[in-house]
Amino acid sequence: MLIKGFENAPVVMGEELLSLPGFWAAYLMWLSQTEEYDPVPTWFGVDGADADAACDALGDEDRWPVFRIPFADGHTAVVLGCNIPDDPGTQYFITHPEWTRHGFLAGVDGHQAGPGLSWRELHHIARTPDLNAPGIHAAYARLLLLLPALGDQDLPEEAPGILGDALAQAGVPATLAPHLAAALLADHPLWEPAQWTLPAASPLSGSQEPFHGILHCDGSMSPRCGTHLAQGITREQSDRLAHALGTWTAS
Repeated sequence: MLIKGFENAPVVMGEELLSLPGFWAAYLMWLSQTEEYDPVPTWFGVDGADADAACDALGDEDRWPVFRIPFADGHTAVVLGCNIPDDPGTQYFITHPEWTRHGFLAGVDGHQAGPGLSWRELHHIARTPDLNAPGIHAAYARLLLLLPALGDQDLPEEAPGILGDALAQAGVPATLAPHLAAALLADHPLWEPAQWTLPAASPLSGSQEPFHGILHCDGSMSPRCGTHLAQGITREQSDRLAHALGTWTAS
């Protein structure tokens, strides 16, 4: 069993797919589409045949790829290709061995839900791998895998440069990486960029003790709109999650 809750699904480790020449084109090309530009595989420095082969592997109904992105304190961000016939999609969530339920981030499918990550969280997770846990540890790959869950109206000035560097490390030609980074950070095809804030208090169910440090999203389509990221966790578990996400540093 790779992912709790998907015991009966044909889930397989997806790490080996990252070595396919057309992987990043297949994974991100839809996200780089804008009103001005219709993306093509050459934006990613690959040809159509390579992109098609990677698309076939990502969409295999008999092999649902899961990409595990372990970060601080036992947490893992998960990207799961749910290759259901006639209704495929990708789910993004966070797991922890002590939790009874996943923390749902976003869904890219016919019932899309998002955004699921702020830039601050995305960048922090990418840079803080748990090297002792299985999964993907390279910062550039972690950033790019979680990028479709992003939706942040307050991107820092350095965001395009950071993303461009990640694309270059993924094999995108240096001359194309800045243009592609700008396209990927433009309007999301499925949801609007959102504002992320730290609430003054988000009480535990049945308790007056507040959660601290977990960002809330104002996007109406976001699973994180007005609710805690991971339901049913304790105050201590919430504090550990906030530290792991880099959004709360209080002792």
